[in-house]
Amino acid sequence: MIKVVKFGGSSLADAKQFQKVKQIVQNDDARRFVIVSATGRIHKKDNKITDLLYLCHAHLKYHVNCDAIFQMIEERFLSIQKELNLKYPITKDLNQLKEAMNKSIPLDYLVSRGEYLTAKLMAEYLGYTFLDAKDLIYFSYDGKIDFMKTKAMMEHALQENDRFVIPGFYGAMPDGQVKIMARGGSDITGAIIAKIVHADVYENWTDVSGILMGDPRIIHEPRRIDKITYSELRELSYMGANVLHEDAIFPVKEENIPINIRNTNEPHNPGTLIMEAEDEMQSDQVSPITGIAGRKDFTVVAIYKNHMSNEVGIIRRALSVFEKYQISIEHIPSGIDSFSVVVNSADIKDKIYEIVAELKTECHSDQVKVIDGIALIATVGRHMSSRPGISGQLFAVLGNNDINIRMIAQGSDEINIIVGVENKDFEKTIQVIYEHFVSQPHMMLSDRSDQS
Repeated sequence: MIKVVKFGGSSLADAKQFQKVKQIVQNDDARRFVIVSATGRIHKKDNKITDLLYLCHAHLKYHVNCDAIFQMIEERFLSIQKELNLKYPITKDLNQLKEAMNKSIPLDYLVSRGEYLTAKLMAEYLGYTFLDAKDLIYFSYDGKIDFMKTKAMMEHALQENDRFVIPGFYGAMPDGQVKIMARGGSDITGAIIAKIVHADVYENWTDVSGILMGDPRIIHEPRRIDKITYSELRELSYMGANVLHEDAIFPVKEENIPINIRNTNEPHNPGTLIMEAEDEMQSDQVSPITGIAGRKDFTVVAIYKNHMSNEVGIIRRALSVFEKYQISIEHIPSGIDSFSVVVNSADIKDKIYEIVAELKTECHSDQVKVIDGIALIATVGRHMSSRPGISGQLFAVLGNNDINIRMIAQGSDEINIIVGVENKDFEKTIQVIYEHFVSQPHMMLSDRSDQS
């Protein structure tokens, strides 16, 4: 068996966390490929190394001294080295980096050093080979991962050794220049490696024991999701459940490699297993839903026109206006004589008057209405389609709690129901849905009995 294991920044915050990581890796001989993020926060008021490196670059750009910030970075790495009695000459690397820090230092190179230095220390501590991501993960000039070249480099490396520590979050362009990924990119690095080595499991170790059914800031002690499909995870991630970078799903999904979300601080907790094989996803859970997630601050642009259903091309013309202003579309709920375009409020706030004017011209509409302050909440579950009446119950329980639904959308695969409510009702909506379908599933069952 082969396991690719990725450890997030909170799992690598100090020497004690390094010790936990080593124990986890040594407890299973299948954990041969270790991907690390940059050292994270030790406590809530602490700073992530990556954030400090970004801050250094901002200071350098405007000719502001950043010695105090860099000293914080040095102290963190030197503390880990000293406490673990490591021999790697990290002082030399830190001094070389400091000497290179001027206005012209590339942002991607500077910021990537957090993962690089963390991986150097971890490789020695585990006794694994260090493999630099810039010599392994390759991008094409269009910014996409070059899987063929990356695979060839990994296969070459495997000829010499079969246990590696690899820094996440960055790779190299065809000319060798370091390129970083989006924040959370170490998840993607792990998924790419898992795909290339045909891993049996991709373990993603963080500071939570799996994916929760709801936001713990809103719901008190929400239940952990034992098993979830890739599709369900995509829906929850898109709507704000940020345990795993959503782009990390695609490489492993193509190979049907399970992802296991685990907690470095609770290594015996099985966490959440993400996989697609339906025959292995059977569950005896009472609730038909898998999870609830949502986001605030959307804008609904509603276009009204009599006899719209008989007109060809009106939605296309409307969408071309949003495309012109490079506005990403979230949802397009429609009626007989109207349809709405749901967008992120931040994307449209400075362009709304121009967009409304052009929509009226392009669509010859009778009215264009703008509704701000909308929150979208997704109720996700693969079991919903086999349980009649779920939508009815969802809408009824919101109505019974005086929550006004401003928008409804449901995917054709019937694994999610999205409702739009006012921002002020965001937390209440999530609480009400959770209470009905998860905390008190017997209420749902009795409702079905009453209907029969």
